[in-house]
Formats: sequence, structure tokens, C-alpha cells
Amino acid sequence: MYIIKVKGKAKIPDYIQLRDEQFVLIAYFRADRPLKDLHRYGLEGKETELAAVIEGLEFGKLRPLAL
Repeated sequence: MYIIKVKGKAKIPDYIQLRDEQFVLIAYFRADRPLKDLHRYGLEGKETELAAVIEGLEFGKLRPLAL
């Protein structure tokens, strides 16, 4: 799984994308509210680790997500 932080413009907020191994979009959520519905993506119980990864992400840089 991969993660990328997308910079918003004006009134559009920043977003986080989760992509699978073929880079297909599997999740898209606001960067300021990332910890909702994590069970949908198989990340339940990993809220603190994911929050730390999101804080350290640079905009536009695709990174492998290993939690």
C-alpha cells in the first residue's frame, strides 16, 4: 500500500490518498480528519502510527505505507 498527501487550494482542504500495489486509489480522505473509518481500509488499531506517518509526509511525495 502507498500513501500520498495532496495539497489543497483556496477553500479545498489537503487530502490523503491510499493506493494499492497497482496504484489504484483505495481511499481518499481529508488530512485534518484522517482517523475516521480506518476499518474500511484494514487499518483499524493503527491510528497513532498512521497519524505519525501523515504528519511527516511531504506534499506530492508517494511513499510506501508499512504499518
